[in-house]
Amino acid sequence: MTARISRDTQLCMSLSGRPGNFGTRFQNYLYDALGLDYLYKAFTTTDLEGAIAGIRALGIRGCAVSMPFKEAVIPLLDGLEPSAKAIDSVNTVLNTEGVLRGYNTDYTAVATLIADSGLSPDTPVALRGSGGMAKATACALRDGGFARGWVVARNAVAGQRLARTAGWQWSEDMRGVTAGLLVNVTPIGMEGSSDAQSLAFTEAEVAAAQLVFDVVAIPVETPLIRLARALGKPVITGGEVIVLQAVEQFVLYTGVRPEPELVARAAAHALG
Repeated sequence: MTARISRDTQLCMSLSGRPGNFGTRFQNYLYDALGLDYLYKAFTTTDLEGAIAGIRALGIRGCAVSMPFKEAVIPLLDGLEPSAKAIDSVNTVLNTEGVLRGYNTDYTAVATLIADSGLSPDTPVALRGSGGMAKATACALRDGGFARGWVVARNAVAGQRLARTAGWQWSEDMRGVTAGLLVNVTPIGMEGSSDAQSLAFTEAEVAAAQLVFDVVAIPVETPLIRLARALGKPVITGGEVIVLQAVEQFVLYTGVRPEPELVARAAAHALG
């Protein structure tokens, strides 16, 4: 890859409080496989305004945005696409000749995966979490017609705010909540977290569910996903979300949609 970098190489990047390797490995794998003159690099910053100004000034083509910058970046942009405007949260910035527009491919990915699952929108939802990704997930479900739901969150302020946004109810825990769709959008089950071996929902709650959705991507086979599979429940994994949203970012940056087989190889490389 480095042998072909030139003054014409298009730079794409990410901004995150805690940069990871998935986007860098995934995007660069596809650039190489398709012979595209692009390079992707992960960054963090303590000067978001300066970083966004740099994207504009240096002609950086695109930037993936992760926590804690998804909402703070909005006033620094020139406009929002519907996917970001619907939830006031940005995970992708596209630079077109100095004009910066915000998108949310997390929202798009969740909406696509839920629609493809075939689950009826009449199914009641229990969504555990209240952060930025929880907002994208809840709003994608809301806009998909899932009108009955609970935001389950210990943070009452954030949980109630998200519940109002989605038109759902808030609960501090699962007492009194019965749901056919269980969604984990917390670090529970995430590699490296203090709750890496814990379950976001109990075995009884999983047994009563129609579909289990865990947004945690590393590992893809979280304790919750393993339990759901053991109980014969259909699942949506965080690996599916992270790959699909990254593909949509790739398309925005390059204008090229890679074939599914190539995406699968890039995903295996990035998640391996």
